[in-house]
Amino acid sequence: MKRAIGRRRKNRANERGIALIMVMGAIAVLTVLLADFQDDGSAELASAMGDRDGVQAEYFAKSAINLSRLLIATEPTIRTALAPVFMMMQRTPPQLPVWQFSDRLLGAFNDAEGAKDFAATTGVDLSLGKNLGLPGGRFEVKIVDEDSKINANLGASNEIRHIRLAKQLLGLMAPPANNPLFEQRDTDGQYHDRMQICAAIIDWADPDENFFNCDLTQRGGGSGGAEDAYYQLLKKPFRRKNAPYDSLEELHVVRGVGEDFWATFVDPDPERPEKRTMTVWGQGAINVNTATAQTLLALVCSDTTEADVCTDPTQAGAFLTGVTLGQGVSMGAPMFGTPGDFMATLRGEGMLGPMLKTVGMKPIKFKSDAEFAKTITTESKMFSIYAIGIVKGYRRETRVKIQAVVDFRNAPPPTALPIPGQAGAPGAPGSSQPPRPAGSSPDAIAAALRPSTGGQIVYYRIE
Repeated sequence: MKRAIGRRRKNRANERGIALIMVMGAIAVLTVLLADFQDDGSAELASAMGDRDGVQAEYFAKSAINLSRLLIATEPTIRTALAPVFMMMQRTPPQLPVWQFSDRLLGAFNDAEGAKDFAATTGVDLSLGKNLGLPGGRFEVKIVDEDSKINANLGASNEIRHIRLAKQLLGLMAPPANNPLFEQRDTDGQYHDRMQICAAIIDWADPDENFFNCDLTQRGGGSGGAEDAYYQLLKKPFRRKNAPYDSLEELHVVRGVGEDFWATFVDPDPERPEKRTMTVWGQGAINVNTATAQTLLALVCSDTTEADVCTDPTQAGAFLTGVTLGQGVSMGAPMFGTPGDFMATLRGEGMLGPMLKTVGMKPIKFKSDAEFAKTITTESKMFSIYAIGIVKGYRRETRVKIQAVVDFRNAPPPTALPIPGQAGAPGAPGSSQPPRPAGSSPDAIAAALRPSTGGQIVYYRIE
């Protein structure tokens, strides 16, 4: 009897042990499944939140782009309002570089910190406004004047512009301090002198197969013979494009444009695109009010390579110092109302001419005042807008960057286009023009192709 009772107790203990093991096993399996479900759920949630923040950041950046276009479009109106002040000073009203202060002027539409900067700058109480501010994120915006740079796409134009670009490129590379850059091999073991790189930049964009001779002292420059076969001899051969540059980065594939050349002559500071000396979007003439000192030196040397500023390092340094000093004193305000004012300054005349003399720079004599005046301007029409939309999350920050290049050459002023429903607008009471039809009728297509007050976007890139 006792043995039977003992066996039954032992069996019950074994059964309880087996049941306990099964329960523990079930708990372990459920724990693993729960952890897996939690990881999957957390990953999907984080992905969804990342996508949500990415969409918000993208539209914050797009808002900054549109606000910047509006800011640039209002500049002529601001200039007209200030015209009497310049007339009293007997000066031609210059274009006002409002884009250089875009971060502050657009602060009213940004986050709380941007609104605070705007209020401190303008003295406006934003609490009296409506629908201002940007809840949930912010944007950073920088507008770069592309007409203040040497336009490599002049090589895609006619022979006269080819020669102009060749002069500017040689003027940019001319200072003797740059000699070591052209005395070393590139990554392919090749040497490239100034003339070869100049010709390569032009030949990449021109529509023909003829070699452009940048040595303008020989037969007046121009084309001579077939383009060389440099690209066909590379490890990974390719052909020249023979079409306009689509982006600035395309210069990387041109003969001789290595990293050293890029950092010296194209984009010295990637974090500050306004310091660039070259572009592919300018209208042709260079804005002397917004160009960097290095670009202005290249511009001067493109007309008169025999000037002391182009051959004497001391004079070149004096020129760069004088221009930098003048731009610092003006704090962004335009110094020249007309191209003639700039030329007079370099000759040591006018109000600003003596400033260059104080830094030891000799007056400059141009070969042809009329020809040099064609290469410069005091008004910009092409702008790059760099906008970054930012949304902060838990332990992370989502950033979306957009670059848009906008052409304002044919943009009408804001007051030139009637507002829909306003008197005189198509379809409004008393208007002689019928309302624009919907759909894809010829009238609707023509209306869509009308110049926009905010300019025409010619390049758009999202990162």
